[in-house]
Amino acid sequence: MSEVVTADRVACYVVKGGAPLRGTVSVSGAKNAATKMLVASLLTEETCTLHNTPRIGDVTITESLLRAIGSDIRWSPDHPSTMLITTPHVINHAPPQELGRMNRLAVLTLGPMLHRCGEATIPAPGGDRIGPRPINFHIEGLIQMGAEIEFRDGCYHAKAKRLKGATIRLPFPSVGTTENLLMTASLAKGVTIIENAAIEPEIMDLIKFLQKMGAIIELKVDRKIVVEGVQRLRGATHRILSDRLEAVSLAIAAYLTKGDVRLVGANQDHLLTFLNTLYRIGLDFSVEDDAIRFFGSDCPPRSIAIETDVHPGFMTDWQQPFTVLLTQAKGMSVVHETIYEDRFGYTAALNRMGADTGLYTKCLGEMVCRFREKEYFHSCIVRGPTPLTGTDLMMPDIRAGCSYILAALCAQGTSTLTGIEHIERGYERLPEKLRALGAQIERFDGRETSEALIDQ
Repeated sequence: MSEVVTADRVACYVVKGGAPLRGTVSVSGAKNAATKMLVASLLTEETCTLHNTPRIGDVTITESLLRAIGSDIRWSPDHPSTMLITTPHVINHAPPQELGRMNRLAVLTLGPMLHRCGEATIPAPGGDRIGPRPINFHIEGLIQMGAEIEFRDGCYHAKAKRLKGATIRLPFPSVGTTENLLMTASLAKGVTIIENAAIEPEIMDLIKFLQKMGAIIELKVDRKIVVEGVQRLRGATHRILSDRLEAVSLAIAAYLTKGDVRLVGANQDHLLTFLNTLYRIGLDFSVEDDAIRFFGSDCPPRSIAIETDVHPGFMTDWQQPFTVLLTQAKGMSVVHETIYEDRFGYTAALNRMGADTGLYTKCLGEMVCRFREKEYFHSCIVRGPTPLTGTDLMMPDIRAGCSYILAALCAQGTSTLTGIEHIERGYERLPEKLRALGAQIERFDGRETSEALIDQ
């Protein structure tokens, strides 16, 4: 029989669960590296070339933001994932507010624009709905480097005659602030020392790109980065590292569906903590020269207690897909979120599908947590294994949305997922990759009523 899916109001994915995923797909370039390197290209008037750039919504938004500032951006006709970016002049130091609020990248343009034209105006940032994500660390760091910044009428207004080096200790190893300070310090006068810096693989990739542009950046022990400012930066060519978030999502899809998936481009160096965690719950994989193969079995994984942490700890963006996996584990698992205070909202939808999860304000872990004795539901208990049943779901953000797709892939029956713009902001051709592995997932564009011919 077939089921009619009405998609005349919103775009959606229709997923029939139960099909084991098998085959080989390539992991795309990392969103969280590509967008930052696009912004870093503003530091020079010469052309920068980025290979392995994902064709996703966040890259499109950042591309539009840079065009408004003055960048000329072209996609190579011969290599679909190659971008060429040239910004000979900053023609607009105050890009449209609607562009600046679409994600959190506008704040990273402050340093480059201050270097290029001495002033910049950006709106308060937008982005995923995962709790407050203030940019005070960014602002305070730039002020220490000589910027004058005030907030009025919903915008940050910045000025600087010449930014200078400074010693800046971050209260928390913020990824975005570290990236911002790295870019700004590269052209600042003197030496900048970033203490308690983030050291994620995407930041290391940004450092490699900046070094190719002529920046002098040294990594010290204990999360210290030292940047010697230079007079100018040149254009550079760089291949963006593969997306470890996509790799984890597809790997978990393989285990949830008891499949066998080979991910070309998955990088063992960037996935060490995730891979160790797989071993701890009894799951297996094999590492090849250019790929990692993930294969499930009929035996359910073991329960576990995990805590998210800054790199090299268990990544907060792995928490949502891994929690879906734990719904199929035997016993009681504990997930303690220490990075963001409001990242478990998606579990209510999992419970509607049949999962057994509970949220708690207590720190259910051993790590020193910023949210201890605060009223944030940042610990989760998952009891399993529980069979999941397909349902209608609205995706609230990128990572939660991906967890819904994973849940739908292993659920009995059909799920209709809306809010898919979040997925398309952060994942390149995810439905196509899943279909190539055997998943029954279709996208409907929302402009007309479609019939999804899904066998029941």
